[in-house]
Amino acid sequence: MDALKRTPLYDLHVALGARMVPFAGWEMPVQYPLGVLGEHLHTRKAAGLFDVSHMGQVILGARDAAARLEALVPADLVGLPEGRQRYGLFTAESGGILDDLMIANKGDHLLLVVNAARAAEDIAHLEAAGLSPEVVTDRALLALQGPAAEAALARLMPEVAAMRFMDVRDLAWEGETLWVSRSGYTGEDGFEISVPEARAEAFARALLDQPEVEAIGLGARDSLRLEAGLPLYGHDMDEGVSPARAGLGWSIPKVRRAGGERAGGFPGAEAVLAELGRAPTTRRGLRPEGRAPIREGVELYADAEGGAPIGRVTSGGFGPSLGAPVAMASLPADLPEGATVFAELRGRRIPATLVPMPFVSPTYKR
Repeated sequence: MDALKRTPLYDLHVALGARMVPFAGWEMPVQYPLGVLGEHLHTRKAAGLFDVSHMGQVILGARDAAARLEALVPADLVGLPEGRQRYGLFTAESGGILDDLMIANKGDHLLLVVNAARAAEDIAHLEAAGLSPEVVTDRALLALQGPAAEAALARLMPEVAAMRFMDVRDLAWEGETLWVSRSGYTGEDGFEISVPEARAEAFARALLDQPEVEAIGLGARDSLRLEAGLPLYGHDMDEGVSPARAGLGWSIPKVRRAGGERAGGFPGAEAVLAELGRAPTTRRGLRPEGRAPIREGVELYADAEGGAPIGRVTSGGFGPSLGAPVAMASLPADLPEGATVFAELRGRRIPATLVPMPFVSPTYKR
């Protein structure tokens, strides 16, 4: 068994009293003494600092990188302005999803951020397509999220106050160049900041010195993204789930759809485009009755008794901001909002109502 990798902030996590767990081949903090509930609520009301250095940072430096990446990703990358970033998907020939990623236009190159568990496969996928990915190995990646994130970070780098959601900029801090995007995966306003490895702990401590900021672990990161209705690779989507079935058809713009200027041209295009707006199942939001969470893998039924399953939970848990359980599930696309389905939990069926997502309204700075 391969040894777990450690991020540049491992010693800081230990010093802060984090409980460390294996995650995607890395030793990561799942929670700190504040606890998952406290960390979640603090991020929603102030600002939380997350170590996301396990995620892959990849540079594509060719002049035609955007056009060539469009052969793998059904997004408008040719039209992505400098200083902006976009969400995208690597699709499979089958029409499923190989990974989701962020793509930033840095002017003379693209910067990709990919999931830790899929980084090696994504890099091989890029290489097999004739691209030359440069894997960033000497930088940490931090996420600062919450309504007070701007105020806290602006004390260190005042320029961030002018950034909008999905802007990217290179900014100076104590002689170092930091790669900053106004983005994140919690539903809150915030930033992701790539920092040279040698200065990562000093920068993290500078943020933690701000009165609004607390260190936040993977446990609260998961409950925050669930409340925000944000899918997680390997749970709500994978190679067996198309973009439409994952509820991610919105990420495929008109220019890449049938009749568009650069329609198709990506793996599985025929199957992917044919399903848009016509998928038999898709990702739906659920509010279970009572306080017991319904978790991933729980089967869902149309009736309180009998019948075959009509879907299953893909992500579920307790929503601390709501004081109630929430879940995302693969269910028939034609079920109306407000309909009731039944989750089979420990031998009995619990009613759950189909509701719109996100469960908590986002606070992105537009």
